[in-house]
Amino acid sequence: MKTLAFLATLASLAAAPVATAQSHHDHPAAVAQAPSAAMADGEVRKVDKDAGKVTLKHGYIKSLDMPPMTMVFQVKDRAVLDKLKAGDKVRFAAEEKAGAYVVTAIEPAK
Repeated sequence: MKTLAFLATLASLAAAPVATAQSHHDHPAAVAQAPSAAMADGEVRKVDKDAGKVTLKHGYIKSLDMPPMTMVFQVKDRAVLDKLKAGDKVRFAAEEKAGAYVVTAIEPAK
């Protein structure tokens, strides 16, 4: 019985940070930032014009509380893909929409 109580407590503690992080993104004040503050650094790894996606190796994305990694993003405006190629250093903004991560703005890094 003590083992079950311990496991239940452990499970609730493990889920707590996820719930806290999730509610952070739902709060309007959490995403109300200056545009430059919302930009993250990245490097284009792949451009898929047919699918409307770009693969970015990126640093920490503050607006999404996302650690550095390489991942595929959808793009809000497919026209930006014509200006991108693998190896480009960029600054970009992204948001979560309906369970997908979408690049909403992207520009060459300075």
